[in-house]
Amino acid sequence: MSAPHIHPLAIVEAGAELGADVEVGPFCHVHPGVRIGDRTKLLSHVVVGSYTTLGTDNQVHPGAVVGGMPQDKTYRGEPTTLTVGNHNIIRECVTISRGTVKGGGATVIGDRNMLMACSHIGHDCKVGNDITMANAVLIAGHVEIGDRCVLAGAVACHHFARIGRMTYVGGCSRIVHDVPPFMKVAGDRVRVRALNLVGLQRAGVKDEEIEELKRVYNLLFRRKTALSQVLPNVEAPPGSLAEELIGFVREWTSSPAGRYLEQFRTDRPVPPSN
Repeated sequence: MSAPHIHPLAIVEAGAELGADVEVGPFCHVHPGVRIGDRTKLLSHVVVGSYTTLGTDNQVHPGAVVGGMPQDKTYRGEPTTLTVGNHNIIRECVTISRGTVKGGGATVIGDRNMLMACSHIGHDCKVGNDITMANAVLIAGHVEIGDRCVLAGAVACHHFARIGRMTYVGGCSRIVHDVPPFMKVAGDRVRVRALNLVGLQRAGVKDEEIEELKRVYNLLFRRKTALSQVLPNVEAPPGSLAEELIGFVREWTSSPAGRYLEQFRTDRPVPPSN
């Protein structure tokens, strides 16, 4: 274990904490209050904003701004945070914003994610593990993304939406409502196209679980009657992936604008009293 390697053309401000074998390349700027874990590399021209924590073995490429101030008009300089886990690859010109007070104060990114060039993750987002986010993906504030999702290029996601785990989202899709887990979706105002069999198999899901998901998928998304009529009668074994899918769809279809998290917003105007 050795001390951090800081290029003479980098700026690491007082109050930043760097772990062993951290590399800070030329023209990087690490702000006060930053914590960077062992062996993380900032290649060059990287900005790490205040109150940001990066775990171990991350790689951040040129032009990325990690932990910048949230792009929110209500932000007043509060010490909100960004926490990034371990073994993430953050490519060129990626931007990730810190949280806001009204959104809980924290943006959280998990482990082993690949965030490709020019993608953006907004304030107060919760992003899981093993996610691939292709070039120019735009994630608005307060979004939650489950583990092992793949978002193809130029996907744009509305604030307060959820993307369920092991979901594949096709390129240039516009996400305006929650996206159920284990699905392949695509298009304007995304539509469910199929079960994400490749993603499920790569995740090691057992064949019997996949068969149960197929049964529930067919009932919910290949029906001839309205989903509202079918959904109350669809059941699955407790604790199964199929039960998770059913529960997610129930929350999605009963929520304002199809976004479950909307009901927890704290920034809606209070109606005037009579």
